[in-house]
Amino acid sequence: MTSFTLDPYREIASTLSPSAVSQYLATGDWELESRRDHMCEVWRLPAPAGQRPRGRIMLPLATDYDDFPQRFYDALHALGRVNGWDATELLQHIIATRADLFYVRLDQPMPDGTIPFRQAEETIEAIYRLLRSAATTAADPDHSHRGRRPSKVTDFLDEDVRLGHTKRGSFVFTVVARLGDPSSTVPTAAVDQRENDAARPFARQVMETLAKGLNATASLTRGEGDDALQEPGRWGLSADLVESLEQMAEPEGLRALDLSFEWAAAEPQPDVVSSRIILDHSAAPMLARVKERLTRQEEPPSQQTLIGAVRALSREDSVADEEDEGGTIVLHAEVNGRMRKVQVPLAGPDYDWAIIAHRAKQPLTVSGELTFERRSWRLGNPEVDSRFLRQQFGEGDRPGPP
Repeated sequence: MTSFTLDPYREIASTLSPSAVSQYLATGDWELESRRDHMCEVWRLPAPAGQRPRGRIMLPLATDYDDFPQRFYDALHALGRVNGWDATELLQHIIATRADLFYVRLDQPMPDGTIPFRQAEETIEAIYRLLRSAATTAADPDHSHRGRRPSKVTDFLDEDVRLGHTKRGSFVFTVVARLGDPSSTVPTAAVDQRENDAARPFARQVMETLAKGLNATASLTRGEGDDALQEPGRWGLSADLVESLEQMAEPEGLRALDLSFEWAAAEPQPDVVSSRIILDHSAAPMLARVKERLTRQEEPPSQQTLIGAVRALSREDSVADEEDEGGTIVLHAEVNGRMRKVQVPLAGPDYDWAIIAHRAKQPLTVSGELTFERRSWRLGNPEVDSRFLRQQFGEGDRPGPP
């Protein structure tokens, strides 16, 4: 491997475009001195009157020239030198011009700067669900967060949001929500380009919705802001969003979740209560209560047929009639696109079929009224469909004692 490929400025030059750098310069302290369309721009960093400019660079625009890679590299290297940044810091500043940044910091003991793989996996999964729930609410505040989602939600998750570099000196997950390239290389006033909410980039709408939802959730964990539960979509709230936070806040060693935003300089700053939200580990029980209230609103009781594996069985010792002897099973089944543990009370032959299914590692089919109460899913008035099991184990009306 050569030094050419190891040079960090070469690496960021391969990921950036001239328009992104131009946008960064235009939104900062730099002044455009001259421009030749499709060729180059000359920028300077002004100094106090009577002094020489603090910096002056030529930014190439003509990407089809053979010497463009070298000239672009020189411009980026000069920018880093003038600002006293390394290549990673420069990249972060340029990206932040046309992207909203969302940081998830896990405040927990990390003597060697690492976290368990499983925790990292669950955190990334939870962050993805946070973004999906915020995108769904931004696209349709009245969406049930079940079933099909608007196409712009899928487009945002597939194209516009990325996992970025970790911040130096701490273990931080960095989410980059790209707002897209500007309509021109040198922007006019951002406010003039955004006359109403509909004109804002959808990625910005998502991140603003996420910030509102996180602020509202933090208030609810403190016993404040119950009005938000009357119109959860307006406040960026959903059961999926709160459950994602609950998942991240669950590890015992975690002291707090430190969630913060850096808003793109090229867009007007959003109207949010705070761009930094801290949720202590002690807030986890309140997150569970908030999730339950939202779930009850989003998931009213409904008749459902579930097919899944029997994960646990428990007998009801208080049942006197041996013929009706039964208990509660835990069925691991899909509920609205996610695998859930559902408690199902069964009696008599239905409970015996559940035992057979559990021992044979075969799926059990059961219908009933699905509800979410006391922080768990339950299936009321259940009826077991034993046709599949009868085909596997015989046609008798009732299986023999286990």
